Amino acid sequence: MADKKMVEAITSRDVDFAQWYTDIVKKADLIDYSSVKGCMIIRPYGYAIWENMQNILDKMFKETGHENVYMPMFIPESLLNKEKDHVQGFAPEVAWVTYGGNEKLQERLCVRPTSETLFCEHYANIVHSHRDLPKLYNQWCSVVRWEKTTRPFLRSREFLWQEGHTVHATAEEAIEETERMLNIYADFCEKTLNMPVIKGRKTESDKFAGAEATYAIEALMHDGKALQAGTSHYFGDGFAKAFNITYTSKENKLEYVYETSWGVTTRLIGAIIMSHGDDNGLVLPPAVAPIQVIIIPVNQHKEGVLDKAQEIAARLKEKYRVKIDDSENSPGWKFSEYEMKGVPLRLEIGPKDIENSQCVIVRRDNREKSFVPLDNLEETIERLLRSYGENIYKIAYENIEKHTYDCATMDEIIEALKEKGDGFVRAMWCGDEACEDKVKEVTGVGSRCIPFEQKEISDKCVCCGKPAKQMVYWGKAY
Repeated sequence: MADKKMVEAITSRDVDFAQWYTDIVKKADLIDYSSVKGCMIIRPYGYAIWENMQNILDKMFKETGHENVYMPMFIPESLLNKEKDHVQGFAPEVAWVTYGGNEKLQERLCVRPTSETLFCEHYANIVHSHRDLPKLYNQWCSVVRWEKTTRPFLRSREFLWQEGHTVHATAEEAIEETERMLNIYADFCEKTLNMPVIKGRKTESDKFAGAEATYAIEALMHDGKALQAGTSHYFGDGFAKAFNITYTSKENKLEYVYETSWGVTTRLIGAIIMSHGDDNGLVLPPAVAPIQVIIIPVNQHKEGVLDKAQEIAARLKEKYRVKIDDSENSPGWKFSEYEMKGVPLRLEIGPKDIENSQCVIVRRDNREKSFVPLDNLEETIERLLRSYGENIYKIAYENIEKHTYDCATMDEIIEALKEKGDGFVRAMWCGDEACEDKVKEVTGVGSRCIPFEQKEISDKCVCCGKPAKQMVYWGKAY
């Protein structure tokens, strides 16, 4: 029978990065578009990546004492209005329910853009004594934000995420929690997704609505644009006062609690695509790849080939996510298909390999081919997956190194971006919001974060020339 059409070419990253991204999410079967504008259908392969992320993160949360709960998806308008800064921050993106069946509701219901207010109401009901603290809750759910411009995974009107919400007896404990969760996110991105990140604090103008401080991890995509990969917020006692969340201390005094919230979303799938992908498709981190090893039987109609492929699969399935493609498509079509889907390792087995008690393994990251004895297959695969993960991290790290520019003036920023392309700009700042706005207006790069690891580029603000307070990472962002 005639081969099916070979996988269609993907637009080159360097020709049209946006089209390259769209080609991948569609051709790798991660998403489909829905009839609801701005909302996406996450296809099984895309959802499997999210499930793997979810399983790993959920374990990390539980190991640090967090419990999962579930809150309603609707928030009464009066509840949303209790914290002034919070409601103003989200008002432009809120979707409202005004009818229940045929009856107009007496009070509008907001479809949750985030759940601080629901958690606050609940905490006010269940926290009474210092013995009730801390409460370390997390929920896995979807949220709705009515975005004007959408792009699969990066920005959609409904998206999946986790949101942690915790309450503590003291500010010190709450700040410690905020920092701990940021570090968990950074570890997850670097060790699980093989994606380097910058850890830091958001400027006052860029912090979460209602927060005292917002911490973030920032990643750099292949095209030199930044992506906020996760955030952790310290609320102080602002929400506690708005919602009257109090407890009786050991000294028998009535005190307000201190709160945090933190979250990551399905945009991490977009981050993987843009950090690791190439002109042939996805390059998936082994820890979250739905298929870690694809087995391709060569000359599969010859006696013993499929049996051997199934025997190998049964062995490997004890430790790895494995699939055999025994379809009628040609080996060449299969090679292209799983390369585009980013499967880390391709294992080929044919009559000659069986004779020699070996198989061929090809890595997705560098296409390196090895002849591997079947006897020590598991150990070899473990070594190759580890090396593969280290290599894609190294490539992403080198991308950051290559596209990070130290600049002392706005003219230097403009020149660096013009000559070397988009990237992270490290430059000093006096702390004045007017200067932060001016840098973006003149150079096109906004503040991404004030990194915990500071470096003195100069002693003067990049904008006004006054004494600098901090070094800031600036960049264009998704």
